[in-house]
Amino acid sequence: MASHGRWGHREPWGLEALAMDQKGYRRGSFQSATSDEDMLEIAGASMDFSMADDDPPLDREMGGFSSYNGGGMNGTSTMMDFLEEPLPGVGTYEDFNTIDWVREKSRDRDRHREITNRSKESTWALLHSVSDAFSGWLLMLLIGLLAGSLAGLIDISAHWMTDLKEGVCLAGFWFNHEHCCWKSNTTFTDRDKCPEWKSWSQLILGHGEGAFAYILNYFMYVIWALMFSLLAVLLVKGFAPYACGSGIPEIKTILSGFIIRGYLGKWTLVIKTITLVLAVSSGLSLGKEGPLVHVACCCGNILCHLFTKYRKNEAKRREVLSAAAGGGGARGFWGALGGVLFSLEEVSYYFPLKTLWRSFFAALVAAFTLRSINPFGNSRLVLFYVEFHMPWHLLELVPFILLGIFGGLWGAFFIRSNIAWCRRRKTTQLGKYPVLEVFVVTAITAILAFPNEYTRMSTSELISELFNDCGILDSSQLCEYVNDFNSTKGDDLPDRAAGPGVYTAMWQLALALIMKVFITIFTFGMKVPSGLFIPSMAVGAIAGRLCWTGQSSCAGSSPSPEVGTAVTRSQSDLRRAVLAGGVTRMTVSLVVIMFELTGGLEYIVPLMAAAMTSKWVADAIGREGIYDAHIRLNGYPFLEAKEEFSHKTRAMDVMRPRKNDPPLTVITQDSMTVEDVETIVTKTTYSGYPVVVSRASQRLVGFVLRRDLIISIENARKKQDGIVSTSVICFTDYCPPLPPSSPSVLKLRSILDLSPFTVTDETPMEIVVDIFRKLGLRQCLVTHNGKLLGIITKKDVLKHIAQMANQDPNSILFN
Repeated sequence: MASHGRWGHREPWGLEALAMDQKGYRRGSFQSATSDEDMLEIAGASMDFSMADDDPPLDREMGGFSSYNGGGMNGTSTMMDFLEEPLPGVGTYEDFNTIDWVREKSRDRDRHREITNRSKESTWALLHSVSDAFSGWLLMLLIGLLAGSLAGLIDISAHWMTDLKEGVCLAGFWFNHEHCCWKSNTTFTDRDKCPEWKSWSQLILGHGEGAFAYILNYFMYVIWALMFSLLAVLLVKGFAPYACGSGIPEIKTILSGFIIRGYLGKWTLVIKTITLVLAVSSGLSLGKEGPLVHVACCCGNILCHLFTKYRKNEAKRREVLSAAAGGGGARGFWGALGGVLFSLEEVSYYFPLKTLWRSFFAALVAAFTLRSINPFGNSRLVLFYVEFHMPWHLLELVPFILLGIFGGLWGAFFIRSNIAWCRRRKTTQLGKYPVLEVFVVTAITAILAFPNEYTRMSTSELISELFNDCGILDSSQLCEYVNDFNSTKGDDLPDRAAGPGVYTAMWQLALALIMKVFITIFTFGMKVPSGLFIPSMAVGAIAGRLCWTGQSSCAGSSPSPEVGTAVTRSQSDLRRAVLAGGVTRMTVSLVVIMFELTGGLEYIVPLMAAAMTSKWVADAIGREGIYDAHIRLNGYPFLEAKEEFSHKTRAMDVMRPRKNDPPLTVITQDSMTVEDVETIVTKTTYSGYPVVVSRASQRLVGFVLRRDLIISIENARKKQDGIVSTSVICFTDYCPPLPPSSPSVLKLRSILDLSPFTVTDETPMEIVVDIFRKLGLRQCLVTHNGKLLGIITKKDVLKHIAQMANQDPNSILFN
């Protein structure tokens, strides 16, 4: 038994089994498409492990021959190494497979060494070497420009379509409400009631007052929301199923070495961009941050095809995708530095120092591009921006830590509730009706949202409204305070008595908080693009504003109003931070993102204390963040580097075959014919086979991949004379002599991995798990005194970890 399934085991995963039965899937042939929409598809060359000075095989059971060149027809040597020249497809990977990080890095080192040596021969070769070194930065520039432009387009379109649910601009239908009123001559207090903007009741009935006008506006709001969400889910279902959801769990899995073809393709990019605008505009409780990371990675994957270095090497391409995730995070999380740190802390699996630099450069270009587009018209990267420059007091750490505890409890509650609902969706009939689910959730959201002013507006506008520092001229209900112009501090919120509008706003915000908390649980995970950062920040901002207003009277009557002011004015910012931290378990990147939003260093220490407390509390209830929980729910083959394996098991406890299992399927180095090998390949579905000296000795020679084996034999039959079913396959440089009438020998040494990773049967699994994590292995062979005993695949490791954690090991099924 060799490497089981396509990835490791005899039992196929859920999606693999489905794919095998779908029309167009061919087990016997692995011809790859050449479209750039296929995830990480390359046409790379095979590795050449052949060495001219290799010694002959150790087991010379043939005996009595003086030459290893093989006998051909009529006694002449017709043996040839068919793979002296690379074959298209050899060295590439199938869908739902794991890349060989070691082989990919070795290939890149060989390529770089060859370019360096050639650069000394001619000026042209030197220029080629310089362009090769510069190509990574040029690629980051293109990714930043494209991702930043798409982010600006998404922001502008979403803002316009959100306002379209309430009315239209007569001066130009392409203007949103704010832009429409820029040139209006209305007063400051009536700036949102300009004559150029008409509600649907005003446009249809000619007036906007009365019950019928309210009902008509209500009806149009719900209809537009349903139209946007239904169009989004239908586009996702019909054209790009991978465009749904956040995308971050899948991006993490792909960056760890897994291949999901089409997930970062051009169709996914187009549909994700369009449907993200539609989903946000529909008013659903979701955000853009996760999908923007997915969009940036799609840009990186597609642009990689312009550069051979990244097109033909999976490991190099994942470096680009890690940097692109940082650029996407820079826009999705509203901060260049925060986006880079988010990629490092939460997304990336392999993040070398040069990837950090390139991620920073991509984030810089994306932020500059978005700033040039200026989608919000405020010369900033975000719709809202607040500043806190008042110093904090040591006493304030107590409420900050309490906020962290609340954020951790909220994060744990949300993760458990959302995962329970998503599991129910996957295991019941609900999952078969994604369009109906989106329709129902959107209808409930729109019906509940319209009567409340704070749920009717977009989430970004809500956060902006809640962060507003009330001044004397502010007309919002939240700022209806009694102005005492005889007061020395008439412009400070805590020194003014609350008016009736404030109490009305508090009730509306309390209802909005309840709605946001529960509706987000059912929204995140539907078959539309959906992020979680903005809804979490909205919940925190609402709770912070409620506390701010509730404490304002206490601050105003206290002997030292400045203390109360400092506490209350920072709590909204802190609450949105700790709530997002409790859900995502972000710490360093979250603090930096908050710093970039507030523009000051005064509250870095309280933010750090609150974020860390939030993570501790959430980790005490459940170790997984929302993205890791969805990875486990979907059964993605992801080895979490943050977890430690502390169980005392050995390699022999995990390896295959086990007792009562069929014997290990192996290929001998020089005694099997083409027909024998084709029979093994046809009757098994393993992704690779160990090559041994002989079945009796079981002495390991190397490891050959199933895909490389099939492609090599198919091409040899077509292009090499004398290769028939009875031809002997030889994996060594020195093949045994054959009778003169024997057909040509097929030599496939160049596709053989002569240095597969091996461990002994007594190796602790703690070490084996670390090897798989740090080297990104696909499989590891188990030996005893040099004799091959079995094989451990990545899937074996994942199932063993699940079993040791008292979880169902069969849950490791890619679905």
